[in-house]
Amino acid sequence: MRLATLSLCLALVTPALAQEATPIADAPMTATEFEAYATGKTLSFAQDGVVWGSEQYLPGRRVIWAFTEDECQYGHWFEDQGNICFLYDNDPEAQCWRFFREAGGLRAIFMGADGGTALSEVAQSTTPLNCPGPDIGA
Repeated sequence: MRLATLSLCLALVTPALAQEATPIADAPMTATEFEAYATGKTLSFAQDGVVWGSEQYLPGRRVIWAFTEDECQYGHWFEDQGNICFLYDNDPEAQCWRFFREAGGLRAIFMGADGGTALSEVAQSTTPLNCPGPDIGA
């Protein structure tokens, strides 16, 4: 009788434990989760091991993005239908992504027409981006 009771308890508990063990990356981050993770950091992203660029996340959902070896672009981010969308001063079209938290950092999937761009976080720091501005020098 005890063995039957123990088997029944295990049968009921096992599905609940399996749900708790679901990987974090299955669901995209909410805007609140993304804001808590990114604000105050500069994150670098790569595609297939090649660094694309870095983005500094400022309070008030403001951002500074720079492709590798390129000028900084200033903008802000907002949530739209579960996506984290970025709008930069020099581009009238929002760039929307879904962010997933994984053991090694963030994974970002572009929600645009190509739908296939995936970036991975490869570094993070609290150091601001170096943005000297255009046309600096003699």
